[in-house]
Amino acid sequence: MSDPAAFQDRLGCKFRDENLLRLALTHPSVAHESGVATAHNQRLEFLGDAVLQLILTQKLYEQFPGSDEGPLTKARAKLVNRRALAERARALGLGAHLILGHGEETHGGRERPSALADAFEALLGAIFLDGGFETAREFVLREFSAALSPAAAAGAPTIENPKGELQELLQMRSPHAPQYQTISATGPDHDRVFECTVHHEGVELARGTGKSKKAAESDAALAALKKLREAS
Repeated sequence: MSDPAAFQDRLGCKFRDENLLRLALTHPSVAHESGVATAHNQRLEFLGDAVLQLILTQKLYEQFPGSDEGPLTKARAKLVNRRALAERARALGLGAHLILGHGEETHGGRERPSALADAFEALLGAIFLDGGFETAREFVLREFSAALSPAAAAGAPTIENPKGELQELLQMRSPHAPQYQTISATGPDHDRVFECTVHHEGVELARGTGKSKKAAESDAALAALKKLREAS
């Protein structure tokens, strides 16, 4: 690990036990090549993953009080997927400090997304063990501040499949699925606007419009979800 003091300054975390930091940066390839039992970062990665999930779950829960489990789960998944974590690792310059086996080094391990993502989680595990939960929380919220900003979040987690989520929500209350009806189609053939309603057990829940029947149904489902969540 090159210049641990400068790296800790960049992290914004001063380790009391630098052996934890070194362990977090030690790739499993070191143990595989040595042929002897050598400590590496997989256990810290396991711990860091759980700490990261908890911190981001709490933050999203507080930031979006009107959102249900489905949208919140999807929002969290976008923050903690391997590509997103590898990007965070690159921003910290983590690759330059990784301790790699010779084979992993020669095959581009310092830039490998999986190695970077794993090291980021292991680093968080080490921060948690060394400085406690609040130190880990400050680090995560600092590193994810741009991704968690109101502008990036666009005000709420994205609902990618409103019809599917509406059906899921309604089937928690009843075995009957929602029904959609097209009630109008206006405008010239090249620029039609459809209006649809969505009903459940004979009751109209909401209406929506769109350039196709599918888009209008999706818009109606989105309006129904909003209405049902506000009423709950």
